[in-house]
Formats: sequence, C-alpha cells, structure tokens
Amino acid sequence: MLELIAISSVLGMISGFFAGLFGIGGGLVIVPVLSLVFSAYGFPEDLIMLMAVGTSLATIILTALSAIAAHQRLQAIAWSQVWHLAPGIMLGTALGAAYAQQLPTATLREICGVFQLLVGVQLALQFKPIVRGLQRSRWIDATVGWVIGFLSALLGIGGGTLIVPFLLGRQLEMKYAVATSSACGLPIALVGTVSFVLLGWQVQHLPEWSVGYVYLPAFAGIVAFSFITAPIGARLAHRLPAGRLKRYFALLLFIMGFKMLAA
Repeated sequence: MLELIAISSVLGMISGFFAGLFGIGGGLVIVPVLSLVFSAYGFPEDLIMLMAVGTSLATIILTALSAIAAHQRLQAIAWSQVWHLAPGIMLGTALGAAYAQQLPTATLREICGVFQLLVGVQLALQFKPIVRGLQRSRWIDATVGWVIGFLSALLGIGGGTLIVPFLLGRQLEMKYAVATSSACGLPIALVGTVSFVLLGWQVQHLPEWSVGYVYLPAFAGIVAFSFITAPIGARLAHRLPAGRLKRYFALLLFIMGFKMLAA
C-alpha cells in the first residue's frame, strides 16, 4: 500500500501542477492514471473505472474549496449563476454516478478516453468553444446543469471544461467564468463523492481501505501533494509560454486517451 500511496503522491504533484498551470481540473489526469495503477495492482476489473472516477471526484472537494476561497477574495464568483446551475448539477451528478455503475467497465473507459481526445484537440488547436444563443432562463440553467453534472460524474471531473464555455456564452468575462466554474465544481464533487460512496457501500469485493468506490490511500496521496504544486503551476502560468505548454499537455491527453481506448 505504501508504494501505491507514493505513486498517488506523484500523481497529485502532476495533476495539481497542471491544474494550476492551465486552470484545468486534475480529473483529466487523475482518472486515466488511476485506472492504469488500479489495474496494475490487480483491482477487480469491474471496479477499476468506478474507483478511479469516485476517487477523482473525492479529491476535487478540497481543490474546489481552495479555488473558491482564492476566487472569492477577488470577488470574481458570479454566485447568482452558481445558484441557478447548482440544482441541475446536483441531480445530474447523482444520476450520472448511478448510470456509471450500470455501464460495463470497457464502455466507461471508452467514454473517458474519447473525452480525453476531445479536450486534447481543443487545447492543441487553441479552440475556445462558446455556447451562444441561449436565452437566460432558470429552466435552461437547470437543464445545462443536469447535463454537466451527469457527464462530470461519468468522467470524474469538476466540470470546468464544460461550464466555462457556457458561462462565456452568457457574456461573463473569462476570469469570472473560470471563478464561477470553480464554485460549480464543489457540488459536483460533493454529490459525486457521496453517490460513489453509497453506491459501493455494500459491494463485497472492494479492496482494503476503500470507502465505497473511493480508495483512501490514493485520495490521501493525491490531495496532500496537489495542494503543494497547484500554486507553483499558477505562478508559472504567468511566466511560461502558455500556447506551447498547452500543446504539450494536449499530447499527454492524446497518449492517455488512446491508451484508455486501447485497454
């Protein structure tokens, strides 16, 4: 178990660094790497993706709280938009977690792999999709929130890659869209974690040190070290060539995406 904690600590360093550098949630890195690690350590095949996703969502709770505190100090969170999206997000996340449990492991892995490739293309081409033409409506916000929560629960992410384009389409400036997206990531992480814990609570063949579908040693290693490297990445974001670095990160996502599709 100590070896797995060490691997998770390195993963936490990497995911935290990239999250700080690019403003992209660590789930994009955490889920595919954990799926490979859990497979290498002989976790039951039908649990690997569920535990990778559940553990990833659990780590996002603390990183989301940290991000909210930082953005709130700058008064950059559009809380009215958060309250409009949150009900749909929470419902969608709970349903997405329940649906994920019904999917074959291979299908869930393929969904995550395809998403990795799509985000990789977006980063490589510096493409910024923006959802336009939607009228302001609580029903639209609830529906969009539902979709975002559902997909985030399947993918083990905080939803930033989905929420930011929608908020930009609502005429929020980028800094406010990113800050508001961070706040929306908290209900995704909370509801997702609780859902994956409860769904896996009665499962008999879980690995030791698991709480439902959340694997505590990996959670502890990732959280402890992502807090250290995220601020470093954030500081370097203002000094390093962002365009080139995003293409390198896109290459990493391509490799992980193809690896998941080929597994």
